[in-house]
Amino acid sequence: MRLDRFARSFLLAELVSGLGLTLKYFFGKKATIMYPYEKLPLSPRFKGEHALRRYANGEERCIACKLCEAVCPAQAITIEAEPREDGSRRTTRYDIDMTKCIYCGMCEEACPVDAIVEGPNFEFATETREELMYDKDRLLANGDRWEAEIAKRLELDAPYR
Repeated sequence: MRLDRFARSFLLAELVSGLGLTLKYFFGKKATIMYPYEKLPLSPRFKGEHALRRYANGEERCIACKLCEAVCPAQAITIEAEPREDGSRRTTRYDIDMTKCIYCGMCEEACPVDAIVEGPNFEFATETREELMYDKDRLLANGDRWEAEIAKRLELDAPYR
């Protein structure tokens, strides 16, 4: 037992096995991707930049139920609404303070009509905090821009909801 331990420490067996493992990965296939040019696929459950969706006829989905505002743990959502001529309620103001948002997805889960969703975009860095104050127009523009990806994600996520 002592002789075995002495032989291993004298011959530096652990060091040699560690160097062998290093050489194996050194000459193997690289796992690094060249980020801006190559992108890995995102999970269907990824939660990124917020967006407001529209129906196929172009009307906004949000019915001003304010469930997303109530459920938001960071209190990042502010909604103001008023009734329309046809009796339905729609939002006049829908603001999200993205500096407060913790991307938990509870707003998306609480919405009965899938109006507010977290889209596939994770590249929305800004230079000022004011640019991270999203208003209704910006959220609707995000929804229009990412609608195909959002609809596909919701379809893939449907069995788990």
